[in-house]
Amino acid sequence: MPERRVVTGRSQDPRERFAQELRRLRTERGESLRQLGEQLGWDASLFSKMENGESMGGPEVVEALDAHYGLPGLLIAMWEVAMGDVRQFRKQYQRYMGFEAKAVSLWHHSVSAPPGLLQTPAYAREALAAGGLLGEELDQQVEARMSRKMLLEGPTAPPFRVILSEAVLRTQLSDPKDWRGQLEYLAEAAERPKIKLQVVPFSAGPHGLMNTTVKFLRMPDGTTVAYMENDPHGELIQENSTVEILQRTYDGVRDLALSPAESLKFIMRVLEEVPCEPST
Repeated sequence: MPERRVVTGRSQDPRERFAQELRRLRTERGESLRQLGEQLGWDASLFSKMENGESMGGPEVVEALDAHYGLPGLLIAMWEVAMGDVRQFRKQYQRYMGFEAKAVSLWHHSVSAPPGLLQTPAYAREALAAGGLLGEELDQQVEARMSRKMLLEGPTAPPFRVILSEAVLRTQLSDPKDWRGQLEYLAEAAERPKIKLQVVPFSAGPHGLMNTTVKFLRMPDGTTVAYMENDPHGELIQENSTVEILQRTYDGVRDLALSPAESLKFIMRVLEEVPCEPST
């Protein structure tokens, strides 16, 4: 088969192509960034970042751009493709992200940090910065991590079960306000119908996953893929017997965890311990 010919000369990378299209549409209209911001009600700096590929924006602003340019659904479709492109993630996670996007159900066990799917932007930023990311790469990876959260939204969201070690709820962010926001987000997530969140308290004692963060992804063909990770790297596991052993261990840890209702109460108690901002 002959190699596909590039007709337009524009980038084939979905994120770059989205940014190029935004620039093209605005310049063809003869609008400045300031004029665009005034018309749509967002700061011009946001549109500048989107056109430079520094930010993807959110669905609300992209839908507003669609309406502004008279392109019903085109930009939001390009945005969804770009946000789903696994190349936006760091290389060691790309294969896992491809599986995650197709999973029909998910189970996680987290040792010391909330799963990326349940992190706030402030948590993701501090955690990724602690791993050595800086500047534009940090901004891009925070945005990429936040884009994954769309997986848990809407009527087609897969069931998600997550078991958190109590250490997750005790490892605070540097800013108490940001930490309160993260705990509040976990509490809100725990009340969603498709999310089952459980906490393993320190009092449960040692268990088979006490040092292991692991994720299980149930695929449309009925197979299950496991992913074990630590800060430097992750390991994708597809061998059935190994996945089965990990799942049995996970089930044992779930037996030690508080019920979803008791886990929510536990999170709220921890939240009450976080200092509030002084009233003015």
